[in-house]
Amino acid sequence: MQLAKLCVFARRCQRWVENCRRADLEDKTPDQLNKHYRLCAKHFETSMICRSSPYRTVLRDNAVPTIFDLTSHLNNPHSRHRKRIKELSEEEIRTLKQQKIDEAFEQDQTHQESNENNAQNTISAEGGEEPEEDLVPLTLEEKENKDYLKSLFEILILMGKQNIPLDGHNADELPEGIFTPDNFQALLEYRINAGDEVLRKRFEMTAVNLEYCSKAQQKQMLEICESCVREETLREVRDSHFFSIVTDNMVDIAGEEHLPVLVRFVDESHNLREEFIGFLPYEADPEILAVKFHTAITEKWGLNMEYCRGQAYIVSSGFASKMKTVAMRLLEKYPQAVYTLCSSCALNVWLAKSIPVVGVSIVLGTIEEVCSFFNQSAQSLAELDNMISVLFQNNEEKGSELKEILRSQWTGRHDTFEILVDLMQALVLCLDGISSDSSVRWSNVVVGRAFVLSTALADFDFIATVVILKNILSFTRAFGKNLQGQTSDVFFAASSLTAVLHSLNEVMENIEVYHEFWFEEATNLATKLDIQIKLPGKFRRAQQGNLDSEVTSENYYKEALSVPSVEHIIQELKDIFSEQHLRALKCLSLVPSVMGKLKFNTSEEHHADMYKNDLPNPDTLSAELHCWRIKWKHRGKDIELPATIYEALHLPDIKFFPNVYALLKVLSILPVMKVENEKFEVGRKRLKAYLKNTSTGQRSSNLALLNINFDIKHDLDLMVDTYIKLYPDKTEFQEDFIPSNNSEAMEADV
Repeated sequence: MQLAKLCVFARRCQRWVENCRRADLEDKTPDQLNKHYRLCAKHFETSMICRSSPYRTVLRDNAVPTIFDLTSHLNNPHSRHRKRIKELSEEEIRTLKQQKIDEAFEQDQTHQESNENNAQNTISAEGGEEPEEDLVPLTLEEKENKDYLKSLFEILILMGKQNIPLDGHNADELPEGIFTPDNFQALLEYRINAGDEVLRKRFEMTAVNLEYCSKAQQKQMLEICESCVREETLREVRDSHFFSIVTDNMVDIAGEEHLPVLVRFVDESHNLREEFIGFLPYEADPEILAVKFHTAITEKWGLNMEYCRGQAYIVSSGFASKMKTVAMRLLEKYPQAVYTLCSSCALNVWLAKSIPVVGVSIVLGTIEEVCSFFNQSAQSLAELDNMISVLFQNNEEKGSELKEILRSQWTGRHDTFEILVDLMQALVLCLDGISSDSSVRWSNVVVGRAFVLSTALADFDFIATVVILKNILSFTRAFGKNLQGQTSDVFFAASSLTAVLHSLNEVMENIEVYHEFWFEEATNLATKLDIQIKLPGKFRRAQQGNLDSEVTSENYYKEALSVPSVEHIIQELKDIFSEQHLRALKCLSLVPSVMGKLKFNTSEEHHADMYKNDLPNPDTLSAELHCWRIKWKHRGKDIELPATIYEALHLPDIKFFPNVYALLKVLSILPVMKVENEKFEVGRKRLKAYLKNTSTGQRSSNLALLNINFDIKHDLDLMVDTYIKLYPDKTEFQEDFIPSNNSEAMEADV
């Protein structure tokens, strides 16, 4: 363990020397650098400095100096004779070395204890030419003000973690003149009553109907909380270098649509993680959305898109084309940020959501509502179970399977449309029974919803769309299932894409024949449910003035649904499985279990060339891959081949194969690869839980981040210091308050 720490320490020293461009220090040992040299704090990013104490500067364990002005002296005639970064002669190095050793000996006598306590955080490589910055102790007033702000931030963080909205009452509906404190003020007053002396001194002479902290100040402080919590995650992302961006379905936050953004990366413990990092306001114009999306990620959040290796967008039907524009714009700037499918969404569902046909969007929305209706009530689900038992009494095995499926998230499966066709009769009859029940078993709300859903399902347009989609997507079902399977399944699926496209192209060439069979199946199902076969009402209304129109239902659905759907799916498969993406998936042959299935006859070098610049030692890749294959080919009989990237990354000797290790890390963050360890995929689950448990009007993008990332550590001192720097005019306590009431909604800044 001690040896490992020394190795890490030595590597840090080497990176510091390299970043400082000090050739004269390259031959120094880590111990010499630690004892005899110092580097000014101004050469470190703010995020690299711990703010745990206001009286001293302490660097984080992984801090590396990155801020250097290496060129300004060339253009400044007055600085020609200042220190320059250059190669020194051997004699100059010896002289400098002796001088620094003598100086350091004197310093050691006075600072020995300090150096021992902070050895890991104060090593540096710039020879003591820059004096350390002295921090002035805080005055009593400044300390009290910081303690006061810290109390406010603690309350905000508590509200975020517990998902407590800032506003507790609807002031507009209360009688005029009645002061009702919001949740923030209520907690603040409770803390004062519980003995918080800092808050008591600040507000003890304040009127009870005063707003202690204005809405504007709360918003400013919340934004700082959000930024600091997000930064903890992003710091790990930057340390990992490579990452992928994933967005989830559009969500409504206080009446405005937002995109939830998650980031995938491999942490220092070799675990693939998917973390939520915030919401981005949605823009209707895809070009503007692309610009704002890029700006937020790079400028606001500080991620370097040069390290982005994948992008995937899970969107509700209707928004797919706009997010595809965003993907294409990012690809133009960053060719290695491949546009892919996301492992959390089944391929067939992904493809259906992207089909640019209004009827498909309506069907997908109706399916979700039907699923929600039966999942929200055990009574209605039991009613559906009884209906299934009656209809499948001659096939009890099939009936039991459908009952079990209904208790899962069946709307996100590869075979969603097959399941829906099998359940169609049971769903319609069950909903009809609930909506027409004359007893008092169901509430008016349940009866009303059942009637609406029954009407939507018992429509030929719905039936035809579901049946046609089921048949088209049957050609991609097995392919999509393999993509969410084991690593070997994903590898071989990449090779089967050509066959899938060939089948779809054959369907397109013979669409007349295929559509005839599909439409016949739809009419048979409609007849079974006693549903009239007709053209959609909106189409018939549009054709009322056209007496020559002789469009049949079969021809209408062929031109309006079958043809555009097949064409779109072919193109979408080509886009999300581009040549670059397929080459990346071919690199999965690095995983030992895939090697074994290929009889260790693999050639990763050709495909890995796309990641050449990401490798630590690209010149030795071929030899290293050879050793990697030999290692597993001649393993002991009792040694099993690692089956996933996750298992390979956690091998004890993986660091002896640095290029393989780097390739596996990059491959694992591709959105198409599933997160093997579910405990590292909590970001998406917590996001869904937050949206489910919070009404639209009470959602807050700031509080959401605190709630979803409740286990991320937070630095209160950093938050307070940031607030003081950004809003210096609001840090002084003002004794002249303006009373506020609900009718006038007047604010007073603290």
